Amino acid sequence: MNRILYVEDDADVGPVMQLVLVSGGYTVEVATSVSEALSLLKDGEFDLVLTDGRLPDGSGVVVADRAKAEDVDVLIVTGYALSLPGIERHDFLMKPVRPAELLAAVDRRIGSDGQQ
Repeated sequence: MNRILYVEDDADVGPVMQLVLVSGGYTVEVATSVSEALSLLKDGEFDLVLTDGRLPDGSGVVVADRAKAEDVDVLIVTGYALSLPGIERHDFLMKPVRPAELLAAVDRRIGSDGQQ
């Protein structure tokens, strides 16, 4: 089963999208900050990192850069793409993103059946 690190600080959005990803057949670890995400990245193996662009302790681009350095696929989900320095190094989806749209983007990247 593919593992996703989902980084989202919005308590209304995070649990819903986590449920969507789990229902799509993915194993999901959740972080709500840059520091928590970097710690999880250091300690675990992930197939994909989905990160919000703006987090309470910094930019999701920091998380994305670290993931990419560790050869983990990345997708930033943000409403602030135009004002997020460094985002051009990564693929992104603009918020608001519908659950089906997020799941389709993840399926295209890693597929829930374990095939990459």
